[in-house]
Amino acid sequence: MLGGILTALAISVFILIHEAGHYLAAKATGMKATEFFLGFGPRIWSFRRGETEFGVKMLPFGGYVRIAGMNDREQVDPADLDRTYREKEFWKKSVVVLSGVTLNMLMGFVLLFGLFWASGIVESTTTVARVSPEVAEGVASPAAEAGLRPGDTLAAIDGVELADWNQAVEVIVSRPGRSVRIDLIRDGQPRSITAVLGSYHPITGEVAGFLGVSPGSRRAQVGPLTAARLAVQSEWRILTGTLQALGRILRPESLIELGGALVGRSDVSDDIRPVSPIGMVQIGTQAARVGVGNLVFLLAVVNVTLALFNSLPLYPLDGGHFAVALYEKLTGRRVDIRRLIPVAVLVVLLMLLLGLVAVVLDIVDPIAL
Repeated sequence: MLGGILTALAISVFILIHEAGHYLAAKATGMKATEFFLGFGPRIWSFRRGETEFGVKMLPFGGYVRIAGMNDREQVDPADLDRTYREKEFWKKSVVVLSGVTLNMLMGFVLLFGLFWASGIVESTTTVARVSPEVAEGVASPAAEAGLRPGDTLAAIDGVELADWNQAVEVIVSRPGRSVRIDLIRDGQPRSITAVLGSYHPITGEVAGFLGVSPGSRRAQVGPLTAARLAVQSEWRILTGTLQALGRILRPESLIELGGALVGRSDVSDDIRPVSPIGMVQIGTQAARVGVGNLVFLLAVVNVTLALFNSLPLYPLDGGHFAVALYEKLTGRRVDIRRLIPVAVLVVLLMLLLGLVAVVLDIVDPIAL
């Protein structure tokens, strides 16, 4: 349960950091911020400091900072006109609307960097962890036929000395159907055996050499530069994976399937299932039981997902505000926000649909890792 509580607190902190990015950027660029709230709907609690009201609202599905003049139709005190969003230069608008996304990406990087630097990475070794007994019913695997055992350390295959497991895979795959000599260490003693590699991969069916062993693993420490590189690579994989998932969710047939959850159907495919804060707490609880590293990685995913979602060029998301500012900069024409109201309504309705479906599913069909 501790993992779930930490997840809930962390998500609140991430939202707070996101909105703080907007608030601080607005103050730094001379804009007037009138509200800073976590949540939406009716006020639960608030206080005023200076010209800004800070507080918490009932629906815990995000937060917002209200900046004077973000809407062309908003009535602004003439004394504050030069402090409105709409009167500022393009670069200042960009800094304000993209600051929250930037901080979420930075938080994701910091979490991943700390995870890799503190705990290292898991590497496959050339020591055999498991030997597949069969490739098909009654057909022994090449490894079992040759007499390989768990605990054997592969030193060379077909005369190629092995530096790591990836090299072993390359050698095996490149020799379909061939008889190869395998030099290994067993119980501290060198040995050599002969194995006839399979010609087809038993799962993919592709023409490739196949032995039928699984490697052992070890945890290796990494330096800060390697940790930084791995963090960037992980963020990129999370971004692309989340974008692909979002693409699947927004297909018409997927939206119909999700809508079915609101009328009693809970058999929604896992690859299009949205997750609510309730589900995130459930996942966090389970992830923490497996290990702290899993919880840290989950929180990094939350940050990157928040950044990606808010970056979408759809009004009224941050990316939508940036798209409007960019259009105005390139064309020199002011956008009539009233024309974007239908887009904003569709975006809000979609968010409500996904949020409601996620809550229903997380209650009636809790996520199990």
